[in-house]
Amino acid sequence: MKAVSKIGWAAYALAAFVIVADQISKYWILYVYDLPSRFTTPIAGPFSLTMVWNKGVSFGLFRAEVDLARWVLTIFSVGVAIALAIWVRKVQRPLLGVGLGLVIGGAIGNAIDRVRFGAVVDFLDFQRLGFFPWVFNVADSAITVGVVFLLLDSMRKESAA
Repeated sequence: MKAVSKIGWAAYALAAFVIVADQISKYWILYVYDLPSRFTTPIAGPFSLTMVWNKGVSFGLFRAEVDLARWVLTIFSVGVAIALAIWVRKVQRPLLGVGLGLVIGGAIGNAIDRVRFGAVVDFLDFQRLGFFPWVFNVADSAITVGVVFLLLDSMRKESAA
């Protein structure tokens, strides 16, 4: 079996960082700041902290109220993370590595919530901007930014050599 590339190791480290940052932020929101008892707190300008228990996928899309759906989403998230972790082993392009690392970390961060709480902890709220109605978290942000990096990598020109 081929050794993991340097970019692959960096992607694993990035995924681990996202998982830790995501879980620390959720711990702080739930147990230190106690956002569930406050529900929403305006912070600055259009930004608020708002407690949402998301039973759907990222940004609350495709709500899954049934417990079976929770486990299907969890298994799907972990499966995607495993598939991407296998792929990233041989990656040689930095944009691809960053994108995969972010998506892996975000998928695992949200899967941890589904196992622990039965729903994903969302709390970052920019709804007062008027055009962004979703409440999200660090893991959702990592997945979104990761997909952008994957798209950017897919648009790069192949060299002739």
